[in-house]
Amino acid sequence: MSYAGSSIQTRKSLKSRLREGENLYGLFLLSLSPEIAEISAFSGYDFIIIDLEHGAGGIREAVNCIRAVEAAGCSAVVRVPDITQAWAKKALDLGTAGIMFPMVENGRSASDAVSFCRYRPDGVRGCAYTVVRDSKFGFGEAYLANYIDNLLVMCQIESEEGVKNVNEIVAVDGMDCVMMGPRDLSASLGLLHDPSNPKVKSAMKTAETAVVASDPVKGGAYLAGMATAQDTAMDLWSRGYHIVLGSADVSLFKKAAVDDVKANKKLVVNVKGV
Repeated sequence: MSYAGSSIQTRKSLKSRLREGENLYGLFLLSLSPEIAEISAFSGYDFIIIDLEHGAGGIREAVNCIRAVEAAGCSAVVRVPDITQAWAKKALDLGTAGIMFPMVENGRSASDAVSFCRYRPDGVRGCAYTVVRDSKFGFGEAYLANYIDNLLVMCQIESEEGVKNVNEIVAVDGMDCVMMGPRDLSASLGLLHDPSNPKVKSAMKTAETAVVASDPVKGGAYLAGMATAQDTAMDLWSRGYHIVLGSADVSLFKKAAVDDVKANKKLVVNVKGV
């Protein structure tokens, strides 16, 4: 018996692409604008992170951005504001390809994060899969068999404590990817305005080395990071990163706006001869 959902096509998951050896390049979306989300997706990014930690929006804005990203053939990841069951449940029910938890500082926090992503008996995720977007509102017949394998679970290490406990974080079963957070890491070391400080670089290297050595093929974690002026995308790729975030939508727009004003506003002055 056929039904409307039987013709639904699914794109290859981010986890599948990583397992096949792809390196992924993404963008943070802080504006939570569906139009900017869609433009970003059409631009060729592999995924867009819809940022509920620092972005100016909530669940309703996030689901509209996910729809826009997917309509353009791209994948969406949601960064939640905190490591809580309530936030994880809300984000996952939207039907995201991945979820990112901020400020994970030990194995217990990473284990909690994973448990929030799985239904009982494997976790504690609230069960409403017959009526939420994650299961295509119940039309996804293979949903329960595949939802764990399709979801990329990302934990951010962005503090001195997190670096100290990197090995126990990486060892948590079901934690797929460590995302480095250099700015918060700098702040935790008392070096907020000095991310290039050797102490920050040393802490980054300690965490990076442990994650890369864990080897995702053998049950370890993938390594993700944010390109910065101090650490370019090429720098990160060369150190073994599997995933790189190039920028954020507001940063790209800010630069474009400033460049436009610098290039063209002065022309008015020149034309008027002032």
